Amino acid sequence: MNLKLSFNSKSVIACLIAGAFSLSACSSGQEVSGDASDGGSSSGQEVSGNVLVDGSSTVFPISEAMAEEFMKANPGVRVTVGVSGSGGGFKKFCNDETDLSNASRPIKESEIELCEKGNVEYIEIPIAFDGLSVVVNPDNDFVNCLTIDELKKMWQPDAQGNISNWNQINPEFPDVELRLYGPGTDSGTYDYFTKAAVGKEGSSRGDYTASEDDNVIVQGVAADKGGLGFFGYAYYEENKDKLKLVEIDSGNGCVAPSFKTIADGSYSPLSRPEFFYVKKSVAERTDVKSFVEFQLAPENQSLISEVGYVPVPADVIELAKQRYYSGKVGSVFVGDTKGKSLKELMSE
Repeated sequence: MNLKLSFNSKSVIACLIAGAFSLSACSSGQEVSGDASDGGSSSGQEVSGNVLVDGSSTVFPISEAMAEEFMKANPGVRVTVGVSGSGGGFKKFCNDETDLSNASRPIKESEIELCEKGNVEYIEIPIAFDGLSVVVNPDNDFVNCLTIDELKKMWQPDAQGNISNWNQINPEFPDVELRLYGPGTDSGTYDYFTKAAVGKEGSSRGDYTASEDDNVIVQGVAADKGGLGFFGYAYYEENKDKLKLVEIDSGNGCVAPSFKTIADGSYSPLSRPEFFYVKKSVAERTDVKSFVEFQLAPENQSLISEVGYVPVPADVIELAKQRYYSGKVGSVFVGDTKGKSLKELMSE
């Protein structure tokens, strides 16, 4: 199988935000009973249990906020949210160690095969949109905007051992040592960024400071005058007093990530969707089902905005609920998805 997803088209990104995200239909399983309009337990009874969630550090703030509010309303349920990165989360998920897996990119072909080996079926649910944010030290007074070509020049594999100074990126920049910080290779953020900036997913120089904990990246750049890093927009919002946001020019002028530019697709090509995957074998378990319903309930979408992300449109949420309640398993990102829309394909 060949997984394809266009990251470079502004029009495609705009479609994503509008609820037109490229997908391809998959096999269906048994139905998960429930009312798609219900934001909590469909039975109305007190819920108890232990829900295990792991995966993307970018999706973590969403899950953390949802879990906190859900546990207030359902004190009998404990929701534990781990941060192993999208790749690390899928390893645990496909090994039947967790109930939900957060991801800042679609499941990969290798992970699909891993889940098949582990006999783990899953339901794929888009939950939000995010804009990867490129940041520098606040004392950096010479970088306000970077082009995609400049990002590629500093991050591509050939840069290792060759590009170590800001003036090598642009002769107008001063003679200042360049030090890079970013997510590790298990991170979906790393995969997305390398695809968008370098042109090949999972391909970059290896001599950068890597961490699955975005707070480590924040601290590194905040303490390093020549530092540059990237992570989800929510982490910039949390730490904007310590960092300087860099605008990105993909050919249509410099654009900074914001709720507006992420939502309208103008922050391209670094806008992207966020997901959580539900293990089919536990989808009907009351605690899991109640937590999924809570995350998809219209009244709880404000929690997504509060932690710095853009909720997917209401009509896509409804389609996600239908997908969940019908027990439709597998990834809709299998095959050539270019030019297709989320809304169209989720409706099939």
